[in-house]
Amino acid sequence: MRRREFMALAGGAVICCLRPAAAQDAGRSYRVGWLGSTAASFTEPYSAAFVQRLRELGFVEGGNLTLERRQAEGRLDKLPALARELAELKCDVFFGSGLEASLAALVHASSDTPIVFVAVDFDPVATGDVASLSRPGGRVTGITALQSVLPAKRLELLKELLPGVSKVAVLSNEQTTEQLSVVQGTARRLGIPLHVVNFARPPFDYEAAFAEALGAKADALFVLGSGLWVPARKKIVELALKARLPAVFHHSQWAETGGLMSYGFDFPWMWRRGADMVATVLRGNKVGDIPMEQPTTFELAINMRTANSLGITIPPAILLRADKVFE
Repeated sequence: MRRREFMALAGGAVICCLRPAAAQDAGRSYRVGWLGSTAASFTEPYSAAFVQRLRELGFVEGGNLTLERRQAEGRLDKLPALARELAELKCDVFFGSGLEASLAALVHASSDTPIVFVAVDFDPVATGDVASLSRPGGRVTGITALQSVLPAKRLELLKELLPGVSKVAVLSNEQTTEQLSVVQGTARRLGIPLHVVNFARPPFDYEAAFAEALGAKADALFVLGSGLWVPARKKIVELALKARLPAVFHHSQWAETGGLMSYGFDFPWMWRRGADMVATVLRGNKVGDIPMEQPTTFELAINMRTANSLGITIPPAILLRADKVFE
């Protein structure tokens, strides 16, 4: 089904105009330091899209490109040491995603290495990492994806899908504070009671979380967007199905895995655009001259197998709006 297009910053056009003659030097090798929060940071389809896009642009891992991957095993306190380790390798550019803590670690690890970052759920203008989206001005650029309205939209979709829902369990962690606030406000407006299951530091006890949700008599599940859930995507979906809880998530890979519904960013697009920016820096352009961009598409995905197994009829109005339907 046709994907709905939204307006974006005109950064892509600007990137195309930046030093077009500054192609990579023949015979030169490049090094990119890549910082992730978990091992899944490097194995997700959007991560593969990042590597593939670099290859398309002439930067081939194992050829003229070395990707130095470091991941924190879900422990945010490990990020600064990992970033310093990358800095000692004299990388041409740093790439990171997802966490404000990850960007902060990269910024403090080196005073001059350019940084391309996919910022999810924080505003790099507000943090002072860039002067503005159109002219970052310093040594950071990338994609910024704020979920300020998306959690509200997801809860509205859940209510539209299940008008008789009586209580929604919400999975939250240290990354999702702002999202949780949005969901709580939306729940009050819609008259939906919530039961918030707050996780502390990894490893997370998902079985206990679902037992708590069922004990609270929740009849649906709302999983806030967080990279810390990614290693347990299959487990969370399986537990939701076992508990017979209709679940909504923040991007389509969750629906593809078996979650009932998702609504959120097109993650592979974001990482491919990040690769475009990394390549632009490697070709000699100043990172501060590369405008940041915002997502251009949002996807609604439905898993019909899961709907059928839960005995849920998807309203035609939702099916007509869906961008992806997994049969």
